[in-house]
Amino acid sequence: MRNDAQGAPPGRPETTSERPGTHTDRKGVAADFGASLVVFLVAVPLSLGIAVASGAPLIAGIIAAIVGGIVAGLVGGSVVQVSGPAAGLTIIVADLIMTYGWRVTCLITLLAGLVQLALGAFRIARAALAVSPAVVHGMLAGVGVTIALAQLHVVLGGAPQSSALANIADLPEQIAHNHTAAVAVGVITIAIMFGWNRLPTIGKVRPGMIPAALVAVGTATVIATLGRWEVETVALPSSLADAWNGPMLPEAGQWHGIALAVAAVAMVASVESLLAAIAVDRLHTGRRVQLNRELCGQGAANTVSGALGGLPIAGVIVRSTANVRAGARSPLSTILHGVWILLFVAFFAHVVELIPMPALAALLVFIGVQMVSLAHLRDLRKHHEASVYLVTLFGVVFIGLLEGVFIGFALAMIVSLRRLTKLTVVTEERAGRVHVTVHGSLTFLGVPRLAHVLRTIPEGSSVDLDLHVDFMDHAAFEAIHAWRVDHERTGGSVDIDEVHENWYARSSERSAPAAKTIPKGRWWAPWDMRRDSGADLAVNPLGLLTAGAREYHASTADRMRAVMSRLSHRHNPTALFITCADSRVVPNLITASGPGDLFTLRNMGNLVPRHGSADGSAGAAVEYAVNVLRVPSIVVCGHSHCGAMRALAEGAHEGPVEEETSHIRRWLANGQGSLRRAGADHGELAGLPASEALRRLAQANVIEQLGNLMGYPVVRERVESGQLTLSGMYYDLETAKVHLLDAETGEFSPVQGVQDVPEAVPHPREEAAEGQSLDESSSGASSRPSC
Repeated sequence: MRNDAQGAPPGRPETTSERPGTHTDRKGVAADFGASLVVFLVAVPLSLGIAVASGAPLIAGIIAAIVGGIVAGLVGGSVVQVSGPAAGLTIIVADLIMTYGWRVTCLITLLAGLVQLALGAFRIARAALAVSPAVVHGMLAGVGVTIALAQLHVVLGGAPQSSALANIADLPEQIAHNHTAAVAVGVITIAIMFGWNRLPTIGKVRPGMIPAALVAVGTATVIATLGRWEVETVALPSSLADAWNGPMLPEAGQWHGIALAVAAVAMVASVESLLAAIAVDRLHTGRRVQLNRELCGQGAANTVSGALGGLPIAGVIVRSTANVRAGARSPLSTILHGVWILLFVAFFAHVVELIPMPALAALLVFIGVQMVSLAHLRDLRKHHEASVYLVTLFGVVFIGLLEGVFIGFALAMIVSLRRLTKLTVVTEERAGRVHVTVHGSLTFLGVPRLAHVLRTIPEGSSVDLDLHVDFMDHAAFEAIHAWRVDHERTGGSVDIDEVHENWYARSSERSAPAAKTIPKGRWWAPWDMRRDSGADLAVNPLGLLTAGAREYHASTADRMRAVMSRLSHRHNPTALFITCADSRVVPNLITASGPGDLFTLRNMGNLVPRHGSADGSAGAAVEYAVNVLRVPSIVVCGHSHCGAMRALAEGAHEGPVEEETSHIRRWLANGQGSLRRAGADHGELAGLPASEALRRLAQANVIEQLGNLMGYPVVRERVESGQLTLSGMYYDLETAKVHLLDAETGEFSPVQGVQDVPEAVPHPREEAAEGQSLDESSSGASSRPSC
């Protein structure tokens, strides 16, 4: 796999090429052909509209669309991304045209393409993704607002002003005094754009199958043409010779500004293209995007577009999404859509010249408003980055594109710095001693807060200072050391305990570590994935266990003491959790539960022998959980790639009993009912891939064990009385996702994440702890969450 490839998602095979002439190959070509026509119909009006918004010749938008389709499609690294003139570059291009003229702007586009080619050749495409998505989305939203404000004046029959503020100030007068045919064309276009995809489906005819932009612009054109309305229409060059209006060298004193413009175009076009390519990857199951190759494709397209007199090119999400939804499977769709645009303009230019300019302006107003994505804002708000988005948006609208982006980027850096240097200081008194606990990164930014807390400690007191820090700079060391010296001078004592790297001790005696350290404590990676522990695991596993216990004592035991002291005399588990003994399945991890929550029974294959079986260990756990602990729920959890299920499917429980495996064979015999439920007797597992057969068997095994549980009288009685519920669960190791059994359908469905749920359901602990402390919520039988 290439280093710049995204890689196929887990569990999803990459598409493979078919031999030419096969049925699948012909079907793929047909799908790409149909998708290319859809994208072509979307691209023509959008390309003309972006040229209008940029103040460039209209043919420049068409040239960019043709080159973006053919060149970027041939060279680029994305399977389905469509490139062309992008709305995100309109403000930059409009400013460049006003400053340097159109032909010098073409030179800037050409040079920006060469810069992109160099960046792709040096394989640093991923560096472009270092820009915060909040800044990128804020920039695009600001561009959208600017476009909408400017083009709204064209829709109303007027002319856009020089700035967003001027456009806003002049808008009331435009609305009050302009009621021309141009306004009617614009209103018709916006109304169709807004309502087209909301029309109901009639039979098999779905309005969304036809692009809304085509319907809106086409309808406005037909009405204006048949009504002979006096509106300005598109004007294209009469010949290819007249169409070329390529690059020109600037004046001698302009090269410094040209260099900055080239960097700006290359940066914005690269970031927008790469982010769009990654976003489109989520919509298809084919080969993942190769970022460096895609950047080279964008660079080649911009180089050719600039040389031919076209607009700057970038990957565009609207056309790419339309391409995927229309069934595209390969770059052939992107290439063909560029060919169709070329043929259409060459042979049907007179049709394009019928399009009213207010219709294109109205299309831009609608697209500009859509670029302000509330979905992005909600998502960023969850990650506490909405402020970056809004600051960038308003900066782009009211100050300028580059200025707004720089302000947003600076704010994003400040927000990140604040998170990286977050510090928590907790003080409490225990047994006549003052305990101060410091968590986080201890830098000069946190010194004022720490110094304030330390100054509140009474003189002469005994202090335990616990430093749970992964970094300490010199300013923090000086502050702590100076306070310690002063406190001990007044008769007090200070005991400093460092849980992670010995920052204070090493700074006192010799040089401190050079960088942040990996925090110890509850880290869920296996031992052999941790630094310098792989060799130790093979040599001294007991030493690792001891080291783990020592780490637990140093970082976690103190915080666990209050909870465990309340659980030491009584526990009220929420569920009996029956799962496999497989080391990869960690019940408390996949259920986010803690001590006292689960009464766990683990064995090979999460089997529950039938009631009355000779092996009574599982039955004893069931009876104790139901009769003594009175659990309200029993959960049986299977998992993928289960060794017990594989042995069961291979018939390990059959045949002669060998001394080395006699217990395994007798135990696996309890799973014969699962084999029958999965259809093994009828050969239903034989023709399946091994992983799929094991999945079906493991899930059938969960259902079978739930049935075995109902054979226990105490379980059946409490289930029928409504005091006990039985649930099935399946854990997919490859995706690390938990699936729940739907009792009605018998199917397992993945549990939705918090980001997928419109309004997150409160966690049982959060409900219990509302209005009371953690210690209060963890004590007493009445605090047990209901199931």
